[in-house]
Amino acid sequence: MLMGGLVAPALVQQVHPGRKLERIGLQLYTVRKLMARSVPDTLRLVAQLGYREVEFAGYFNHAPAEIRAMLDEVGLEAPGVHLPRKAFEKQIDTVFDAASVIGHRYLILPWIASEERQTPDDYKRLAAWMNRTGEICKKAGFQFAYHNHDFEMIPLEGVRPYDILLQETDPTLVAMEMDLYWTVYGGADPMTYFQRYLGRFPLCHVKDMTSDRKMVDVGEGQIPFARIFAHAEQAGLKHYFVEHDNPEDPAESIRKSYTYLANLRF
Repeated sequence: MLMGGLVAPALVQQVHPGRKLERIGLQLYTVRKLMARSVPDTLRLVAQLGYREVEFAGYFNHAPAEIRAMLDEVGLEAPGVHLPRKAFEKQIDTVFDAASVIGHRYLILPWIASEERQTPDDYKRLAAWMNRTGEICKKAGFQFAYHNHDFEMIPLEGVRPYDILLQETDPTLVAMEMDLYWTVYGGADPMTYFQRYLGRFPLCHVKDMTSDRKMVDVGEGQIPFARIFAHAEQAGLKHYFVEHDNPEDPAESIRKSYTYLANLRF
């Protein structure tokens, strides 16, 4: 039994104690206050702590070539970036140019405005838009992806919107970045989704939650990461990005989360 009344699936992959994450990443939104002061210093800190990948959520007024040089200097890669919907609709060529220079492979929509997701039909329209956008991205050599929150897990007219998005989108055009915290917060079971929609989740956000649903540093809550990561092959997981929306001490937060994940065996 998982927290929030979630029941683990009957079919559970065998856990192999000793497996570990080979590459741990960080969603830089976690350290946005530090990024606002100095992007190169923040990236240097992230690399020194042991992270090997980062996911951007803004470039803090730096040109793509500058960002790429900073990453190369400290040995980081940036496979993904979060972008607002308007960037896909009105600035897509600029997005492609920046992604090519920096090295992004995944172009990720992180949020749906509330007025765009009121009914199941709204989600079907969103799925159609995602397919169209995904096709444009694919033709340019990139993978479009979507990052969930909790609202996709709350049923509308008896159906979880997340299922609508997964069922209505083309797997070759739309990948999913599962936020483990928001998925569990919304009452869903990540492992059930990994089994139901094989290979649809190449990226995830690793963030933890207490029994009273408070967001905490990874390893300080109750989300069963070892059991979840044991299903990585089933899910198609390749990239694991630590995230905390509002850490009191961002540098200490990412240090603790990295230490926990670096020592995690599954």
